[in-house]
Amino acid sequence: MKSVPIKLSFAEEVKAFVNAVNRYPYDMDLRSGRHVVDAKSILGIFSLDLSKPITLDIYDDNCDDLIADIQKFTI
Repeated sequence: MKSVPIKLSFAEEVKAFVNAVNRYPYDMDLRSGRHVVDAKSILGIFSLDLSKPITLDIYDDNCDDLIADIQKFTI
């Protein structure tokens, strides 16, 4: 498992992020405090407080291609 801190500020960024992660077969969640949602769910992401730190948990160790693709969203 790998964890990556990310920042999503605008609706356009959330849409681009969801489009990017949906291209990969990995299971992944977004975590903000106690709340955890599916990283591939745009509605789930909008239920989070996007002003607080968000962590992307990827349940695979060989996901460097995904991490490179979402580099613009990482902190």
